[in-house]
Amino acid sequence: MEVFALIGPSGTGKSHRALVVAHDLNISLVIDDGLLIKGNKILAGKSAKRESSKIAAVRRAIFIDSEHSREVREVLEKLPDQRILILGTSLNMVERIVKELHLPRIYRIIKIEDIATTEEMDLAFEYRSKQGKHVIPVPVIEVKPKFSGYLMESLELVLGIKDHQTKTEKTIIRPRFSYYGKLLIHDNVLSQLAIYALKQHPELVRSSYLDINKSEDGLKITAYVESYYGRHLPTVGEELQELVKTTLETSTGLNVLQVNIHFILIRLKPV
Repeated sequence: MEVFALIGPSGTGKSHRALVVAHDLNISLVIDDGLLIKGNKILAGKSAKRESSKIAAVRRAIFIDSEHSREVREVLEKLPDQRILILGTSLNMVERIVKELHLPRIYRIIKIEDIATTEEMDLAFEYRSKQGKHVIPVPVIEVKPKFSGYLMESLELVLGIKDHQTKTEKTIIRPRFSYYGKLLIHDNVLSQLAIYALKQHPELVRSSYLDINKSEDGLKITAYVESYYGRHLPTVGEELQELVKTTLETSTGLNVLQVNIHFILIRLKPV
């Protein structure tokens, strides 16, 4: 396996340009901030951007934790890919990652100043320092389950030249150790949003009880409801699930893992 290193100071746009470099050099695997990425998928690892401090983030990014490094090594051993791009703030950092993941010596070093202008790096640094924005080079759909409750947005990227273009997507996120941290939403707000969503369904009489279980991965919601007689209950249940999931994810950015609907009473519609 050939190992490529993309090196540059923190906040100068390495993650932003990683997909372009990988595309141009026909590199299929990327190591960035503790994650092993292939194409639009996170194959293994844990993101440094989930850590609560910069020190913890650095330790995560260089695979200090033995379980973390072992998980990524085991996946790498099963892959036939011939090239991997490792992002780091210095050569020492990339060499440490190479050592922890038992990879071959670095084949080629690419410096951020060789692929980005001073103006572009300054702009990237301004976004990082003033807005706390970090880039993960995979789509939001991949990132969201692992970053439930974080502020994030999508950025589309077009690679290649005319008639040979490929569209891909990156995620811009604000980690907890930035000025713009994780969203903190009171349980009462979540309950009210879920109840509001349920009330939008014409077959619902009322919601008798609602339980919301929060974890780092997202929400699990259980609702006990009363409904009108007439329609197929599993269909009504699926519609209620979708209403709650869509409303909460759209309003809060949280990842809804489960919505369980229990029908405790069926009433006749008033004449």
